[in-house]
Amino acid sequence: QVQLVESGGGVVQAGGSLRLSCTASGRTFSNYSVGWFRQAPGKERDFVAGIQWTGYTFYGDSVKGRFSMSRDNAKKTVYLQMNSLRPGDTAVYYCAAARQIATDRENEYDYWGQGTQVTVSS
Repeated sequence: QVQLVESGGGVVQAGGSLRLSCTASGRTFSNYSVGWFRQAPGKERDFVAGIQWTGYTFYGDSVKGRFSMSRDNAKKTVYLQMNSLRPGDTAVYYCAAARQIATDRENEYDYWGQGTQVTVSS
């Protein structure tokens, strides 16, 4: 199986930036799709961004133009660059990996990290 560990969360003022990392171990990673999801207290878990093994990226409507994903297969790590952060971005952010091409559906992903807290203050 694959183990995923997120890092990079924290507290930032509105308009600021953070970069989240997700590092994988256990199995090959380069051909996996990787997605980011987030969940605020009392709300559903929403899709944020995804990257396929080809490098193709896709984003949820609420973060388009502000967030971007990249991957470093040699390090088995994917990144989520978060710019122009808003208080509404406050949530626990989870990375997830899929053994085949995946989109924005939670049930397409096979492995999940523990989450990292992002708090955006006004």
